[in-house]
Amino acid sequence: MARNKHPEETVAKILDVALELFFTKGYDNTSIQDIIDQLGGLTKGAVYHHFKSKDEILSAALDRENETLYRELKRIRDDGEMTGGQKLQALFETSINGPQLEIWSTIAPATDPVKNSRLLGLQYQAVLEETVPFYVQPIIEQGVRDGSIVTDHPKELSEVLVFLANLWAGPMFRKSTPEDLKGRIAFYVDLARSLGVELADSGMSEALERYRSTFESRTDLFDDEEEAS
Repeated sequence: MARNKHPEETVAKILDVALELFFTKGYDNTSIQDIIDQLGGLTKGAVYHHFKSKDEILSAALDRENETLYRELKRIRDDGEMTGGQKLQALFETSINGPQLEIWSTIAPATDPVKNSRLLGLQYQAVLEETVPFYVQPIIEQGVRDGSIVTDHPKELSEVLVFLANLWAGPMFRKSTPEDLKGRIAFYVDLARSLGVELADSGMSEALERYRSTFESRTDLFDDEEEAS
């Protein structure tokens, strides 16, 4: 049997297909065979050569999606020049202007938090065990020390800001039109201000326009598939 000369491409293809299926069909409703059927001739043996289970595929897919984000969060957290408030603004701008909105806009027309409860749970876990304690809370605590953030509850504020950004304001676990997303982000900025955090929505218009373009093309694709079925 010929060796696969490009295993990283095979892994990337498996993860791309699996992640989209997990969101569109739901994790529990997606089988290994469903993934294989969308891989254009890749065999079951090839999939199991790289991953032992569906859980392992899910874990690898989410790790890949978060890799760039966590690298950027670390860079911002460790910056020696910015205040805590400036760092929190930089985190917000990263989430708005980075690739995450485009990634989720390819999935948003069909997302459903009920059928994606497994993904929702993993995201909740990641917030509590990684994003808040290692990145956001240290930044808010710095902001309290340097006076750029006003709060008596840095841990709780960190959790609220991240939970709202990941599980409510963004389009990850609910169908979100560009208008929906714009309204939620604007309210998020106002709410953060009321909690002692100043966030400017710089770059939001451009980011939302990119989201709109991807979302609308994806929605048209889903409509065409429904009409054909």
